[in-house]
Amino acid sequence: MLTALTVLTALVCVLLITIILIQNPKGGGIDSTFGGAQANAMLGAAKQTDFIEKLTWYLAIALFALCIITSLFVDSQAAIQQSLQ
Repeated sequence: MLTALTVLTALVCVLLITIILIQNPKGGGIDSTFGGAQANAMLGAAKQTDFIEKLTWYLAIALFALCIITSLFVDSQAAIQQSLQ
């Protein structure tokens, strides 16, 4: 279980890094390196910015929750091991 939580946390971290790097630093949306013109045509300028921003927030919240859950899981395992000794 701990391994699965660790892998999931690492995956969320990589996705969050990728999403943050895709964003334009001036708040303009998807960077042209990643096909910004096609994304703007497909989603519209306002919708793609909203989607990327929401995805960033969701991934940040997921990372926060996974860190807390993993911490609680490790603490409970340590308590079980202490009681067995």
